[in-house]
Amino acid sequence: MSDSTLNRREFVKSSVAGASALGLMSLSGTNMAFASSGRSMDSIRLGVIGCGGRGTGAVMNALEASPDIRVVGMADLFTDRIGGARGYLTSSDNPWRDRVDLPDDRVLTGFDSYKELLAGDIDTVILATTPHFRPMHLRAAVEKGCNIFIEKPVAVDPAGIRSVLESAAMADTKGLSIVAGTQRRHETSYREAMKRIKDGAIGRIVTSEAYWNQGGLWMHPRRPEWSDMEWQIRNWLYFTWLSGDHIVEQHVHNLDVVNWAMSVTSGETHPNSATAVGGRQVRTDPAYGQIFDHFGVLYEYESGATCTSMCRQQDGTTSRVEEVIRGSRGSCTLRPGAADFRTAPGSGGGASGGGADAPWKFTGENNNPYVQEHVDLIEAIKSGNRVNEAKQVAESTLTAIMGRMAAYTGKTVTWEQAINSKLDLTPPSYEMGPLPTPEVPMPGKTPLV
Repeated sequence: MSDSTLNRREFVKSSVAGASALGLMSLSGTNMAFASSGRSMDSIRLGVIGCGGRGTGAVMNALEASPDIRVVGMADLFTDRIGGARGYLTSSDNPWRDRVDLPDDRVLTGFDSYKELLAGDIDTVILATTPHFRPMHLRAAVEKGCNIFIEKPVAVDPAGIRSVLESAAMADTKGLSIVAGTQRRHETSYREAMKRIKDGAIGRIVTSEAYWNQGGLWMHPRRPEWSDMEWQIRNWLYFTWLSGDHIVEQHVHNLDVVNWAMSVTSGETHPNSATAVGGRQVRTDPAYGQIFDHFGVLYEYESGATCTSMCRQQDGTTSRVEEVIRGSRGSCTLRPGAADFRTAPGSGGGASGGGADAPWKFTGENNNPYVQEHVDLIEAIKSGNRVNEAKQVAESTLTAIMGRMAAYTGKTVTWEQAINSKLDLTPPSYEMGPLPTPEVPMPGKTPLV
């Protein structure tokens, strides 16, 4: 946003009203971004909002995905970040630099830079800022009529999730495609495993486990010249209003896989409730903001299936990043590039009619899912066979938010409580200046909003 006091609540309210007033017709089989421009789909004009490591990486993935991509604009809050990204994309280190056209007037900085970018001649956009800003950037991109790649997670609070769901519905009305950065859904090993799970290779899902346990990540010590707002945004991992905490920012990948497995078997796309523990044992210095460094959550689904979720970021601890899905006839363990199915004793083999007799291991050639995400988006744009992953990633993001709410408060939180919660972490204004660090949550004392 700008240096004015316009906040996200006002932005979302005005955007929804404008969308309703438009009464837009569906453009089934037609891509609005190209239908309105009269331009051939042989050249896709790509802009990126958020030029850190992930945003720059996503641009490189898109360039690799298709020779039709032309990078024509960039927007970021900070001059140094956008300068580094621009320098790399136009350097000899980028084998696709001949498809990068970034003159000074299309390299934009500041809270309002995303508006300037979207006002230009682009038809597809990458949204890769810190997660707090994703709902407002998604809404603006959909209103512009852009096809979208949006990184996960897509929000940090229930207010943001509701905005994303509204934008997802608007994208359907306008004939746009949205692909999310939950790359496991585009990875060959995971897709092959999900086919077998759907065919009944492990039977009815009874329980599952989701893990993202690792050491610590980067932290930027505060500099004297940084205001509170600038320090928090530059150190965004450690503030819930910016990252959602690491259960949302990182562990959402594993929770998305569990929701995916449940959806292909029982049709359930999210759990019904979450009961959790968590805390801040190791990263207690104020330099680490106010987030937790570990979570443990029990999720329960309508069918009676459960998921035990565990994530931590503590140096010197055992790492484990994978999902385990346990069914009535067997189990499977999934991680990037690997899938291992095992038969339960006395279960009598694999899926009936599915040809997926357990035990089974993925031994095929795996793809690069970070590139495949963009291949799939570009194919959807050019073929007219739209994709819209915004709703599914919003549900997985809210699954993680619900677990965080349960851990922060010490209360069991239901899906209905989470989706209808009035919790909105938007700061009073978007301007470089004072912004107190929120208190560290205390289970039993932090209220459930």
